[in-house]
Amino acid sequence: MPEVKSRPCFLTPSRMNPDHPLFVFLPGMDGTGQLLRSQTTGLESGFDIRCLAIPADDLTSWEELTEQVVALVEAEVKKQPNRSVYLCGESFGGCLAMKVALRSPKLFDRMILVNPASSLNQRPWLRLGAQLTHLVPELIYRLGAVWLLPFLAHLERILPGDRQALLDAVRSVPPKTIVWRISLVRDFHMEESKLRSLNLPVLAIAGGADRLLPSVAEAQHLASVLPNAKMLVLPRCGHACLLEADVNLYEIMKAENFLESREKNLANISS
Repeated sequence: MPEVKSRPCFLTPSRMNPDHPLFVFLPGMDGTGQLLRSQTTGLESGFDIRCLAIPADDLTSWEELTEQVVALVEAEVKKQPNRSVYLCGESFGGCLAMKVALRSPKLFDRMILVNPASSLNQRPWLRLGAQLTHLVPELIYRLGAVWLLPFLAHLERILPGDRQALLDAVRSVPPKTIVWRISLVRDFHMEESKLRSLNLPVLAIAGGADRLLPSVAEAQHLASVLPNAKMLVLPRCGHACLLEADVNLYEIMKAENFLESREKNLANISS
């Protein structure tokens, strides 16, 4: 994938599929867009993939970030009109996905939320830790990032290369940016009335063994509020479940009947 530019941009895997539905991935707190790596091969069989990458020094507000993502998606849709657009957000990206979908609901056909960080306020110790992060010298922070990994993922379920990618992603974000992004999630709030107006199909995926956030409870809440949502619990999975070796997002979507028929998509594209 190409290098991240000075503002949020889309990274594109080497294989392009312009005749397939567009799959837009919004990443977690690292913002690199690189941690979809273990899912790309499976997803490429049915989608044209774009991964949002947010620069490590980006300190924009929810509103500005939302507008930037909508503009990026609109630019992709303009290149290939009429095809379906799937929006997938993981952790921090799950919060962003909800804001983006509410900003432009007609732009998207389906949404997947993976361990969305909208439940952060139920973890007071995490909020406190984030507030103290700016007091830690950056070198010590980067060296100590390895101690955060067991909270982010069940490392024994992740292949060595993906484990290193996770560590590199965590280390790539400076403390100042981590503090800012956690402050965004801390202040994240969605009025239930607005969520109830979002009619697109939603699949809320929760890691049943998430040590970082109460993802199962949050998925249950979202499934009860979003009018066309269903939830799926992956019992053995942690927070960064998309990196786990036995998790195949494309197969999950197939098993949950969350894929539109190829015939319908071909008809949309040709119309």
